[in-house]
Amino acid sequence: MIGAKRVLAVVPARGGSKGIPLKNLRPIAGVPMVARVGACAAGVRELDRTVVSTDHEEIARVAEEAGIAAPFRRPPDLSGDRIGDLEVLTHALLATEELDSVTYDIVVMLQPTSPLRTPAHVSACLRMLVDGGWDAVWTVSESDSKAHPLKQLTVEDDRLGLYDPAGAAIIARQQLKPVYHRNGIAYAITRDCLLGQQTILGARTGALVLDGQFVSIDTEWDIALVEFILGQNGTDGSPTQ
Repeated sequence: MIGAKRVLAVVPARGGSKGIPLKNLRPIAGVPMVARVGACAAGVRELDRTVVSTDHEEIARVAEEAGIAAPFRRPPDLSGDRIGDLEVLTHALLATEELDSVTYDIVVMLQPTSPLRTPAHVSACLRMLVDGGWDAVWTVSESDSKAHPLKQLTVEDDRLGLYDPAGAAIIARQQLKPVYHRNGIAYAITRDCLLGQQTILGARTGALVLDGQFVSIDTEWDIALVEFILGQNGTDGSPTQ
């Protein structure tokens, strides 16, 4: 709990990944991605309950071995690749509340595909949510200036163009206003935001800007990059470090 508020952590981990088959079971430094979340969550004292939302029995088994409860299975209509986080989190919250006969005040989403998180990241996200009275808090990272929207190009029928015409005025990166991207480390959302506003990006959503190197895994290259970062940091790959 945090500030007398009960916290439910939800680990979304469906089986049908197209880019990397069974991505949530892929080892990172020898530990399956979904299991790494369990090791991290065990170090977050604010969490009252951690559950996996999955449609896959092996993912459920590995999650349970890592200390993540798997008390329900995600229904087929919520298991496609075009289902949003809102639907998955809402189902997980209501299913867990029914099973536990309690009400959870906060849901925090911990995606297995962001394996560089630490317990301190999750705790900081929850503290910001409660202390600031936000509807939701997302962790974000500052985007490299090379990926800034005003420096992006389009290609149509081999013809090069500017994504935004305002980019023509950019000469030096110092002219660019910083932009940020979600790094997938943690999303903390109040129950009212999730069920009342029916969104994970509430009317008042705070940004917890994290310094450091974070990778949200979509490709084999991303896996190699994460393992390189862990090696450069001199860690043994433990999610609790």
